[in-house]
Amino acid sequence: MPRLIIDTDPGIDDAFALALAARSPECDLVAVTTVHGNVGLDLTTRNALKVLKLVDREDVPVGRGAARPLVYPTAVEKTAVHGGDGLSGQAALLADRERGVEPEGAVALMARLIRESDEPVTLVPIGPLTNVAALLAAHPEAADGIDRLVVMGGGLTGGNVNAAAEFNVWADPEAAYRVLVEEDIPTTLVPIDLTYQCAVDADWLARLAAAGPLGAALEPMTGVYRAAYAKILGYDGTVIHDAVAVAEAIFPGTLKTKRVPLTVDTAFSPRRGGTLADLRLNAEPTPGFRLVNVAMETDVPAFTDLMLRRLS
Repeated sequence: MPRLIIDTDPGIDDAFALALAARSPECDLVAVTTVHGNVGLDLTTRNALKVLKLVDREDVPVGRGAARPLVYPTAVEKTAVHGGDGLSGQAALLADRERGVEPEGAVALMARLIRESDEPVTLVPIGPLTNVAALLAAHPEAADGIDRLVVMGGGLTGGNVNAAAEFNVWADPEAAYRVLVEEDIPTTLVPIDLTYQCAVDADWLARLAAAGPLGAALEPMTGVYRAAYAKILGYDGTVIHDAVAVAEAIFPGTLKTKRVPLTVDTAFSPRRGGTLADLRLNAEPTPGFRLVNVAMETDVPAFTDLMLRRLS
């Protein structure tokens, strides 16, 4: 049974991802840590706590993490696709969790839980990689206790912030370079090229809303997000990016991967925050690249059916 630590910046798709992990008996959700990203750290932390309350998981410790990138500040647009509160204006309607954040911060919490675990932990960063980079810098021994990283981020053929960069990598390119390129922990990268294939439509969202109390609470959170993605997709629907990565963490092999050399662009250029994968046949890593398992395809109906069952 995978033991998961989810590092997250809720965010609507993060909320779906947390709910999937919390409602899957095939995994042990060891902890949740929060990071800056879709909204500021105060809101991502509050949202993580509220979502865990929604799924009745008072037992899961929450560690508050980095409020800004490692090196350079990132100008996150205030007109966020997740709404001003990160949950399409629904956060105030969710109950507060009795158990707050842990006294130790995210990095210390991750380091301790990895050290104390009897088996390797799967670390699942579904936001900017700031906390994970800080963990591996301050506690290099933690790498020995990590079975693998399952990272939602990057794009092979383009981005969603600029022409090259996906949001999570763009939000802290230096941290992403440290984790994806400089470390040697087995890593599966789940890029937006794949997560867009797993989009859900209006019919799926209606079935979710009718499926039970959890679905009825989650579906309204997609409001602002859904409107933004309808323009991108060309139909009434949305993309739950982070849940695709969490599904792979719970059920290894859900996503079909290709092992390719990969790097992150940290230059101050129009490509800043972009991921570059060398997709040539039999490509070997050159300086500045590392071999990473990049998710390329999955059984989309099986994924969306899994989500609907677990969130019902």
